[in-house]
Amino acid sequence: MSRKMKNKVLEGLEIERIASEGKCVAHYEGKVVFVQHVAPGDVVDVRVTKGRSSYLEAEAINIRSYSKDRVEPFCQHFGVCGGCKWQHLDYSLQLSYKRQQVIDQFQRIAKVPLPEVNPIIGAKEDRYYRNKLDFTFSNNRWLTQEEISSGETFEKNALGFHVPKRFDKIVDIAHCHLQEEPSNEIRNQLREFALSKGISFYDIIRQEGTLRNLIIRTTLSGEVMVIVQFGEDNEETIQEVMAFLKNKFPNIISLLYIINTKKNETFHDLEVHTYAGQPYIEEKMEGLRFRIGPKSFYQTNSAQAYRLYQVAREYADLSGDQVVYDLYTGTGTIANFVARQAKQVIGVEYVEEAVKDARINSEVNGIENTVFYAGDMKDMLNEDFMKSHPAPDVVITDPPRAGMHGDVVSRLNALGASKIVYVSCNPATQARDVALLSEIYEVKAIQPVDMFPQTYHVENVVLLTKK
Repeated sequence: MSRKMKNKVLEGLEIERIASEGKCVAHYEGKVVFVQHVAPGDVVDVRVTKGRSSYLEAEAINIRSYSKDRVEPFCQHFGVCGGCKWQHLDYSLQLSYKRQQVIDQFQRIAKVPLPEVNPIIGAKEDRYYRNKLDFTFSNNRWLTQEEISSGETFEKNALGFHVPKRFDKIVDIAHCHLQEEPSNEIRNQLREFALSKGISFYDIIRQEGTLRNLIIRTTLSGEVMVIVQFGEDNEETIQEVMAFLKNKFPNIISLLYIINTKKNETFHDLEVHTYAGQPYIEEKMEGLRFRIGPKSFYQTNSAQAYRLYQVAREYADLSGDQVVYDLYTGTGTIANFVARQAKQVIGVEYVEEAVKDARINSEVNGIENTVFYAGDMKDMLNEDFMKSHPAPDVVITDPPRAGMHGDVVSRLNALGASKIVYVSCNPATQARDVALLSEIYEVKAIQPVDMFPQTYHVENVVLLTKK
């Protein structure tokens, strides 16, 4: 019966609240309806896109009346590019919804005794906060319905973001509110230069074309890294493009390029060529310098990352005598940030390249009490590892969205550190892991941090102490 609901129009639904992943909730004949791109308080007509026995998914086709909590979206690309999906909501409301999301996930999944969730730490800047953006070149620009129906001929090349659920369509971005200048200027100037020179934009279907991808990384101190991916090894064109960027933007301190003829845009297995400047930029935090290379992971909101690390350090409550295990250490940012308050920090990370960066970050900061290892977490924390290293007094863990492998959780229960500081970008998997850790640990504090304004994503720090 529910499958027969597909494409059915439901009229006059009142949007009640926001659920997980930014979807809003309404009800129709006792069944939950999930709707995106609306706000609590809206009254809407929707078209069902998916029917299940217990719920429906739908898209809004008409808003009969707008919620009083709505604000005017600030971006001309809102609703098309897939980013900044919450910019139609007042920022203070975004924060309250994110905190509630953490509460809901822990009550529904963790099901353990909880302290009150602290007020979320909001961002001082809710726009232009990202330090890294990836743009895609394409010869298949997303056309609006108005453009299609007009019958006119439009420029088909684009440099921007993928349309949600369409790998082959790119929204041509005129101005992005996520990254400070010179990000927009670099992107727009490069697009115009390429069009004027007739340089081909990548065709993802045919897997051909010269210009493929543009990555811009920045720091709070204004350092800029630009990486251009080329889909063809055309030396003359590569030199022409890179010379243009060097001359037009002399403040780029790290100008790099990659030749990528693979079927995807990942480049961790490819050589990165330094065209001009140095092969890295540096972020600074409390007198520490963190080198960021083209393949480095670094939290994409530098200002809020500092707040996040402060919370993690506060929860760790180090006095200089403790051994700290920093799991999923990445480039060692947290490990080096807390090292001065610890006896020793042992970092473990899956990506070998990241571990090399972590060691460099310790070296450039004169930190001598850190050691880093590369390997799969569930395989690294074995009996042999524990025999050759001191047991941890404190564990800091910051896994990917999928959370920790069950074997890692079991190992943490067996290690029995006095406290665990669990940093997560996904409160749902964090709550799942906390439930598994509840055999040995209890939750003492929960602190959400907003790393991504205008989106439903929320970072969360949990302090667990041994029972």
